[in-house]
Amino acid sequence: MTNETLEILLAAGIPAAIVVALSTLLVRRRRRSDVDEAPTALDEPTLAPAPDEAPATPAPAPVEVLPEEAEAPPVLEVPAPVAGRLSRLRDRLSRSGSPLGARLLAVLSKDHLTEDDWDELEETLLLADVGAGPTGELIDALRTRVRVEGLKDPAQVRALLREQLVALVDPTLDRSLHTDPGTAADGSRVPAVVLVVGVNGTGKTTTVGKLARVLVADGRTVVLGAADTFRAAAADQLQTWGSRVGVHTVRSDRDGADPAAVAFDAVRTGRAEGTDVVLVDTAGRLQNKAGLMDELGKITRVITREAPLSEVLLVLDATTGQNGLNQARVFSEVAGVTGIVLTKLDGTAKGGIVVAVQRELGVPVKLVGLGEGPDDLAPFDPEAFVDALLLG
Repeated sequence: MTNETLEILLAAGIPAAIVVALSTLLVRRRRRSDVDEAPTALDEPTLAPAPDEAPATPAPAPVEVLPEEAEAPPVLEVPAPVAGRLSRLRDRLSRSGSPLGARLLAVLSKDHLTEDDWDELEETLLLADVGAGPTGELIDALRTRVRVEGLKDPAQVRALLREQLVALVDPTLDRSLHTDPGTAADGSRVPAVVLVVGVNGTGKTTTVGKLARVLVADGRTVVLGAADTFRAAAADQLQTWGSRVGVHTVRSDRDGADPAAVAFDAVRTGRAEGTDVVLVDTAGRLQNKAGLMDELGKITRVITREAPLSEVLLVLDATTGQNGLNQARVFSEVAGVTGIVLTKLDGTAKGGIVVAVQRELGVPVKLVGLGEGPDDLAPFDPEAFVDALLLG
């Protein structure tokens, strides 16, 4: 405030004390404004805040940004060796209470067999889904041998029964999986292509995943084809199985895509990558749905444009018994089934379905499911299977 302003205020009759107070307040505000507006150097000491002002909040310390850690690669599982897997069946059948072998041996160990005893043997075999024809053959052979040879020793009876059951299961059938890569007409290498078919509920997609583990354990390279495009979770399930053992899954990015196109892409991918085996999973199809069966025929035709089919495996649930034969007949006509995979064999007394399905189709059982574990799929061995039945 200037001296002229002070004189004017005093002349106007304003008390001198008030004029002095106003002058002091204006001077103090001007000083604060000058401090706020004046530029300061970076190394200038911080001014202490005025008594009536709150202290300034200190600036946060700079945060050190660390580089993102690379994700560790997933640890791949090592499938169990394939050899010896079927030996587990004896223990599994024993726990499931399979009565087939025990009932047969109990009757045959009697000193004298009556007609009622032979009827009981026949009933036991029929209940085990051996089938009427094979059952009649087995009973006739046992009658003749027991009568002619006069067998009474339990050990001899057991040996005779084992011999006849092994003959029924037929060890002469070719049960090997044909998974060796082939050669195309132009001389290029083509993978073995295995098509897996079957109705819903038999464990088909799970079987494909387990079969991939069998092949990986055998040193094969594998590509999976998720051609079951009608069940939303099927491709995810198959991809999960494959990722555990480092196997690539070819799938569509949308539900309801053409299954034949997915199967074709899988075979083409396997061929381009030099893969040993391509496993193609298909949608579960009921034998009374002609449209779906026609579609399965289409998949077969499309695949063979890229590589020949090495195997067509039909997955059957062992607990379905004789109904499985109806499924097998239709699939055999449409897709040319070359082998059977029996699932859930460990939890049933219906082991005779092995005999029945082979006799009906002339197609061997090549693999059996022994439980729910990832490595519970085993190559089928007739003698080991019969031993498990009799000793279970």
